[in-house]
Amino acid sequence: MKYEKIRKTVLEAILEAVDQGLIHGTSGNIAMRDDEDDVIAITPSGISYTGMKPEDIAIVDLNGKWIDGPYKPSSEVPMHTAVMRARPDVKATVHTHSMYATIMAMGENPELKPITPPQCEFTPVGIVSFTMPGSNDVADKVVEALGEKGRACLIKNHGMFTCGKDMKAAMHATIYTEEMAQTTYLAKVLGTYEPMPEEADKAMKALIAADQAVYVSSVSGLQISACYLDM
Repeated sequence: MKYEKIRKTVLEAILEAVDQGLIHGTSGNIAMRDDEDDVIAITPSGISYTGMKPEDIAIVDLNGKWIDGPYKPSSEVPMHTAVMRARPDVKATVHTHSMYATIMAMGENPELKPITPPQCEFTPVGIVSFTMPGSNDVADKVVEALGEKGRACLIKNHGMFTCGKDMKAAMHATIYTEEMAQTTYLAKVLGTYEPMPEEADKAMKALIAADQAVYVSSVSGLQISACYLDM
């Protein structure tokens, strides 16, 4: 089987996403770029992920041309390939219709803000306007929202898109962005919404970037100390 490694990685990731409730039925799609060839493994369209085999994962080139696999690639090929063309650092991409990300994408705020320190790695999370799924328009909007370093964005009336240097990083972005959306939603319902101060967000980003385990800082009366992050 050609491109066995990336096919297996995509299949493992999609099953993990299903297990965590991030993806239901045949919705959502996951892709991964090959380390050597300019090809991408991506989940097929309209096929149940339960019982799927590695050889069922489709292979497309960076322009989205279907080159291998028994089933038609996901209709969101334009979005995944556009991000990978624009961002050579991105090796894996995840698109879900997860509940809280979809709900928070419909809000009036221009971005999702972190509630807890680990979420800071994935901000800012911009929110892009709705355009037809599978179109070049939505692909272009996602590329613009992610910019040069972004890890996640929300799409109104649609869901979430995340990316990473490998599948583990892309899945972490997905999990924490959904968590960010869920904690934001519940806090707003309870009337207790208070995102992390901007200064604290920046401090946590610096900590994460430096790959340190302990950081002590006082920011606007908020102290972050002995914070261990499993990166």
